[in-house]
Amino acid sequence: MMQIENFKTVVERYQYIFFDAYGVLKNNKGLVEGIEQTFLHLEEQQKEYFIVTNDASRSPMQLAESYHRLGLKIVDHERIISSGMLAKEYLDLKVNDGIVAYLGTENSAHYIESSGLHTLPVREVNESNIDQVNALVLLDDEGFDWFGDLNKTVNLLRKRTIPAIVANTDNTYPVNQKEVSIAIGGIATMIESIVGKRFIRFGKPDSQMFMFAYDLIRERNPVSKKDILMVGDTLHTDIIGGNKFGLDTVLVLTGNTQAKDAETRIHATGIVPTYICENAVVG
Repeated sequence: MMQIENFKTVVERYQYIFFDAYGVLKNNKGLVEGIEQTFLHLEEQQKEYFIVTNDASRSPMQLAESYHRLGLKIVDHERIISSGMLAKEYLDLKVNDGIVAYLGTENSAHYIESSGLHTLPVREVNESNIDQVNALVLLDDEGFDWFGDLNKTVNLLRKRTIPAIVANTDNTYPVNQKEVSIAIGGIATMIESIVGKRFIRFGKPDSQMFMFAYDLIRERNPVSKKDILMVGDTLHTDIIGGNKFGLDTVLVLTGNTQAKDAETRIHATGIVPTYICENAVVG
């Protein structure tokens, strides 16, 4: 039988806590009950925390505001590290001019707009501007027509040899206890198989996501990986990503991994968290 640990006891052993967002801090109903106490406890104990998320649907400022609206006022945008930030870094380094076409909402386009490039939703790509499209970014599963715009994306990639960047590697995300929705990572996998090209992916479990966060905290204080704990609800992203980067990990049972099948999934995948907790609540 798997051992369920007390989250408060686990957290006491670390100085820095990396939290996944959906399934750990919030779900389809709002904030996970009691999560506010966790952040108050971390501040009282002078522990540092960051929200390390594959959510590229909105800017860190907008993501922080969404927590504030839910009642978690303590979260500052500087404590949010999104996979969209890595996509922006890539564009800054590799794409000098022209149009960046995107799949996603206007809010998600914040990341590529801040790179000083001309952004265009895929639906507005046409014969008059297609030759100026120098990159494609897949940001979010909303904000476009799944029939027309996905077909247009396939044909854009058939006509233009350009980098395609996926800013959220998640294939699905939970909408309630029993159902999931297809995320942009799943859409990207489908398009990859159709066009026969490999996309550039940013986000957990990719080690670049953890290195980005690690470098950020090392700019402030010397820190060892042994001082950092990664808290997540998904074995294939949060837990394996943290494990591969050399961090201790906590699997919580409030999101993608439910208590009834957690042990079976761990045995089937071979992805073993350092700890298992019911939730990320300090109670």
